[in-house]
Amino acid sequence: MQTVTKDLRDVFCVVKEIIYPGRCPVCDGILNTFEIKDGKLQRGGLIHRECAKKIRYVKPPTCIKCGKSLKGVYADGEFCEDCAKIKHAYDRGFSVFEYRSVSGSIYRFKYMGRQEYADFYANATKKVLGKKLKELGIDLIMPVPMYSRKAAERGYNQAEVYAGRLSKLLDIPMRSDLVVRTRNTLPMKNLDVRGRRNNLKKAFNIQRNDVKFKCVLIIDDIYTTGSTIDEISRLLRMAGVKKVYFLTLAIGQTT
Repeated sequence: MQTVTKDLRDVFCVVKEIIYPGRCPVCDGILNTFEIKDGKLQRGGLIHRECAKKIRYVKPPTCIKCGKSLKGVYADGEFCEDCAKIKHAYDRGFSVFEYRSVSGSIYRFKYMGRQEYADFYANATKKVLGKKLKELGIDLIMPVPMYSRKAAERGYNQAEVYAGRLSKLLDIPMRSDLVVRTRNTLPMKNLDVRGRRNNLKKAFNIQRNDVKFKCVLIIDDIYTTGSTIDEISRLLRMAGVKKVYFLTLAIGQTT
């Protein structure tokens, strides 16, 4: 019965892809439902082969705290310039892509309704970080919450979409109602480090004081200074969470 159900689901997915084909997360061009590889017909990929070569993944050496690439005078150290100065509330962070190579992709995913990109993002995450994430003992994945009015206007929370896809691939439960955003904040890109932290004060509330999860992975699209992750991490720790990690699609440069 399960085999029949899976076969029907696969057929439905193929028909859906033929009628509503997905788009490449790099060039935004239409993906092929089927393609020929080594003389055989097979399902198409989640990204064009040539476009896959344009993406740069985060590679060692990286900061042992936030996961940014270590370059210049910090290349032989353990911490990036930011983490050498700031004490973060989370335990450790991970990111999949270097920001500049996927900035356009994330913009379309975030603002232009390209939710299908999340399939590629999640699969890429599992490939490069799946084993490491499973070893951490994570018992809950949670996306950074979006202010309700903004989410209604946009139609979705991009962090939640990505987190949902990853939750299924890693077989780790996800909850998007553990922490809520209680007020709309100013755009972070226009603020310095101090301004970002002040901007986030009392911006989040935890829904329960008896959180039973002990190891939580916070999901967001981009990491820059860590202000948002820190604010949520503090709330989770106050509620009894012992370990807090974060994962973002991309990570910016040292500020």
